[in-house]
Amino acid sequence: MFRHPVIKLKLLLNYWLASVTRKLHNSFYLYLSALLTVLILLDASVFHVGENMRDRAFDLMVKNRIIVPKPDPDIVIIDINEASLSAMAGEYGRWPWPRQVLAEFLENIEAQQPKAVVFDILFSDPDIYNPDSDAYFNEVIAATDNTFFPLLRLAPESDHLSDITPSMIPGINRSGTTEGKGSKGSTGKPIAIVLPHFEAALNSTRLGTHNIYPDKDGIVREYRLWHDENGWILPSLPLAVGNFAQMNSLSLPQNMLINWRGKPFTYQFATFSDVYTDMASKVKTRPADEFTNKIVIIGSTAPSLFDIKATAMAKAFPGVEILATAIDNVKHNDYLKVWRGRIPYILISLTLVWLTALAFFRNVDRDKVNTIFSSSQIGLLVLSYLAINFTNTYLDFTGPIAWAIMYFSVAKTYALANARAMQRLLANDVESGKKGAAILLMPIVINSTLSLSDGMLKKLQHKIEQVLQQAATVEILKGTQSGIWGLFTDIITISWAYPHDNEVEATKTQQDATQLGLKLKPLLQNIGMPNDATVRYVLYVSTLNTEKPMASQWRALFAQAIIKLEMLESEQS
Repeated sequence: MFRHPVIKLKLLLNYWLASVTRKLHNSFYLYLSALLTVLILLDASVFHVGENMRDRAFDLMVKNRIIVPKPDPDIVIIDINEASLSAMAGEYGRWPWPRQVLAEFLENIEAQQPKAVVFDILFSDPDIYNPDSDAYFNEVIAATDNTFFPLLRLAPESDHLSDITPSMIPGINRSGTTEGKGSKGSTGKPIAIVLPHFEAALNSTRLGTHNIYPDKDGIVREYRLWHDENGWILPSLPLAVGNFAQMNSLSLPQNMLINWRGKPFTYQFATFSDVYTDMASKVKTRPADEFTNKIVIIGSTAPSLFDIKATAMAKAFPGVEILATAIDNVKHNDYLKVWRGRIPYILISLTLVWLTALAFFRNVDRDKVNTIFSSSQIGLLVLSYLAINFTNTYLDFTGPIAWAIMYFSVAKTYALANARAMQRLLANDVESGKKGAAILLMPIVINSTLSLSDGMLKKLQHKIEQVLQQAATVEILKGTQSGIWGLFTDIITISWAYPHDNEVEATKTQQDATQLGLKLKPLLQNIGMPNDATVRYVLYVSTLNTEKPMASQWRALFAQAIIKLEMLESEQS
């Protein structure tokens, strides 16, 4: 019931699409590249979507590096792991333990003269059940000059609930100043932050945030080295340790792309309970200088204490080891520098897009386009991979590659639609009972002492496609079949389709075919055929009916064209 109207609609749509491809032809590729140029410029200046599309490629490369930087042997993690929690539970109960335990531990560690002791434990509240224990820990902290304690920066949305201003935090400076209390008369706006409970820790000024901020996908790739709190610089623990030890005098970025040292548990670890037990033992089994001149980080890898993060290296990565890696990066100034500025991003993106556009516009052989395009994308990825292995630079080509793939996909789809334009035009007449499209068929036979290789046939096909002015299909019939089909030898067939009642299109098509016939001899010489090579062709016009089976009509059309070609040769001989 609805079949006939649906067929009409489909034929109309096909004709419209075919007409569009005929009108635009190769100009479409330039229009598309111009459109993507505008989008790239907008993205680079406003949206920043493609500019930051590094995540997945970065994870894959950094996780599978061949050359991985080694962890600093002078950084040691004292691990409050599940074994420690279990071993200490009998005497000190569940976590958190009385601060006396940590005080005794710190005293014994300090006896070995470490370079720094960094607590990755937030002491935010007093132990109301053991005030003497807290007092003891505070005394031990006050007696040190190399201990560091974390701050926890809460969400800025909670700032209005806080009474703490940056000027109230010892050691926090205003940007461009070195005074511990900042500029006079400027206390700053309140910030939501959790400070250490211990007075000695606050007065030491050896404070820093230990916030870890994952990307939008929940993966940790960067470490924020400092917060800008309305002109007040709130340092992180890695930056505070680095400044204290004067390990790196160079300016550091606010967000440092972490140069990972490997999978979890790559650094030197010591189990807290083992070290603590040995310290209390009369007979020592551990080296007396185990922590001398070391940066000792006290933290936890126990899953029950919930300091496990997803990183580019592993789905479960200890937070304390992320801190250790950040300190290592600051110490050696070997964090990953990202080459992804606005100008390089624009230039590389536009270069890839416009080179691809020119290849399509100039009808470069599609197989070559595919090969060159694929090779260029792989080449950029290989270059990026080599850079991240042999240097501390990550070449972020992800955005430009994404734009190039976007262009290539659309252009490839259009090229396919353009190649099928002739088939769509066959159904241009949707009125029942009328004839459909006129077809001009031009079979070409080449005779030479030198046989045509597949490469030469492909090259000739491409040259013919470049010469043609009207939309046409160029196909090769290879003479490799067995039996009587081998008699067809190598034939190149060009077919034009146009409305049967359009005299203007008929004239243009005839002129296009005639001009091609005149250029065939030079084209043969251009692909390397000898001068004695001869070419035969014929122009045969017929009309196809949309209401009859197309396959049988095409077979008849081809057969009649070949017969006409052979009759023409007989007449000439």
